[in-house]
Amino acid sequence: MPQMRRRELLHRSASALLAMPLASAGRSALADAGNDTGLVLTRLAVQRAEEGLLLSYDVRFDLPDDIESALSKGVAVTFVARAELLRVRWYWLDQTRARAVRRWRLAYQPLTRQWRVSFDGLSRQYTQLSDALDVLRRTNRWRIAEPTAYASDQDHEVVFRFMLDPNELPRPLQIGLGGQTDWNVAVERRVPVPSAP
Repeated sequence: MPQMRRRELLHRSASALLAMPLASAGRSALADAGNDTGLVLTRLAVQRAEEGLLLSYDVRFDLPDDIESALSKGVAVTFVARAELLRVRWYWLDQTRARAVRRWRLAYQPLTRQWRVSFDGLSRQYTQLSDALDVLRRTNRWRIAEPTAYASDQDHEVVFRFMLDPNELPRPLQIGLGGQTDWNVAVERRVPVPSAP
């Protein structure tokens, strides 16, 4: 059996210790620990290029009824994609080398019956909600780090998170969102950066 790297051994040991209380609580606790937000990350790819570290992703989701209802009443929602480049260190916490964030604001205009998606100060109109959501669901070759942010001889990982940002909602809506799972639209994944050719 090949010898395990020290980081993998520490990670597995910590995972086993954290899983012990769940195992004693029974299978119901394990079932509740899953991601039931309805958002699925179907593709996440990281590649090295001359211009830097590039990230491509596809997410699949449908808006819950509560969010669609709020949108139809003129409440705008904000979706956020975050990518964080980490240098993996077994002896200490991982070191953040770069961060990148993208924000989309989705709103419905009842007078014109148009959906508007705003991104980086630009906005575009759509007649169908599905067309507007397609803009958010996928991105190709998003540069998340400069070439100088990562070295070829060190382990790096990218933590990617896509979510609906509840902090951008009007304050009265934020107060009542404490126990509502319909507004918890988020997915997170961690992938290694491929080694240099």
